[in-house]
Amino acid sequence: MSKRLQVVVAEADLERYESSARAAGLTVSAWARQAMNAAERHTSSGDVEAKLAVIRKAATYEFPAPDIETMLAEIELGYRQDLPGLDA
Repeated sequence: MSKRLQVVVAEADLERYESSARAAGLTVSAWARQAMNAAERHTSSGDVEAKLAVIRKAATYEFPAPDIETMLAEIELGYRQDLPGLDA
């Protein structure tokens, strides 16, 4: 079920919104819905402390890994082995 939402905006703002909607090939209503959906996606809805706790826990783990130069060399070697005629 759809509900109507009325938003009061300044005339200059409305003109810019109409121009943006036109450029996107949308009605102002469709453009506004997309803009609101995008704004909602960029708003954090989770508990910041819970997120930080997970990150802190993950940072305590240690895994064997070579230095960056060794990793890059291994990656390059893998690329070359995948290409015919370029065996390292």
